[in-house]
Amino acid sequence: MTHVFIVGSKGIPAQYGGFETFVENLTAGKQSPEIVYHVSCMNNDEKHFEHNGADCFNVRVPLPGAPGRIFHVGLVLTQVEEWAKSHPQEKVIVCILGCRIGPLLIPHAHRLHKLGAKVYCNPDGLEWKRSKWSAPAKMFLRYCEKCLVENSDLAICDSVNIEKYIKDTYGSRVKDTTFIAYGAYTDRSQCSEEKLTEWYQQFNIKRGSYYLIVGRFVPENNYETMITEFMRSKTTKDLVIITNVEHNKFYEQLREKTGFEKDSRIKFVGTVYDQDLLKKIREEAYGYLHGHEVGGTNPSLLEALASTKLNLLLDVGFNNEVGKDSALYWNKESGNLASLLEKADVLDADTIVMLDKRSTARVEDAYSWDKIVREYERVFMGDAR
Repeated sequence: MTHVFIVGSKGIPAQYGGFETFVENLTAGKQSPEIVYHVSCMNNDEKHFEHNGADCFNVRVPLPGAPGRIFHVGLVLTQVEEWAKSHPQEKVIVCILGCRIGPLLIPHAHRLHKLGAKVYCNPDGLEWKRSKWSAPAKMFLRYCEKCLVENSDLAICDSVNIEKYIKDTYGSRVKDTTFIAYGAYTDRSQCSEEKLTEWYQQFNIKRGSYYLIVGRFVPENNYETMITEFMRSKTTKDLVIITNVEHNKFYEQLREKTGFEKDSRIKFVGTVYDQDLLKKIREEAYGYLHGHEVGGTNPSLLEALASTKLNLLLDVGFNNEVGKDSALYWNKESGNLASLLEKADVLDADTIVMLDKRSTARVEDAYSWDKIVREYERVFMGDAR
């Protein structure tokens, strides 16, 4: 048997972000009877339980905030070492999600290797590039990335561009890399018409008459460009923004800079936790705007390609890699997105249907969870990459 310890997420059942959804789908879609998953979860009760057939074990978070999450991973790895010591005949792989453990990984990796275990990692996106971090924090996060990839036996990158960056940056100091994308589903929403209509009425939104943005409200997702360009455009459609802006300084800065509250088309509607309702809102949008430029395969982009007929993406490598010829692209030059929005408004139905079919096929062919699970299991079982 191959025992795979998934370390670094908040745990399952998934209630949070990308890594948690990944672990949820990886365990739920398990295909090989030769793999046993062990999933660390953040919880102070330190209980063991089973979910999706995986052995889930709670480990306390010793400190609040980011330091607590870092030391939590260290505590988990200590438990994995003890398990490996008591099961010397078993094949053990530790799969670490994210970079934040940083230099704390070095002694753990050394001990795990002495026990015959393999250390794999998913470095995620380029966290150190995010504008929210101070210069010292960016330096530390980049050092964490270095420690992670240089002390792992394999870096599993969810983007071709991330894998290229890892190879170009660290060269021979990285033992091995491979590309396995994030996943998505293309099935249609089962949300009731009543629930959707009630949501539309709450925010005075008309079906099929809005562009949609879903994502964290941070500068590197280019909200300023998207909102400014939308306001500049002559589109009569709304811009519906699903995000959490409570206690967000960037929101206040952007409001003062752009005056978006004076444009009735701009509608911040908060978050939507009902995933079936969110999928239905995506399906019924006229188009989707995607401005992310930091990170690898973005889950929100995959969900948009799977659900929304027309997608307008920022023209950067990460987005081109995923969308290819199934989307329209814009850049940050003044007037570029405004012009594209006006062109998108008058696209004929056949063109929109063609793009919709291409984007759905793109997700089905390259990003289905069934495919992603199969590729991870091939790696875990030691098959050729």
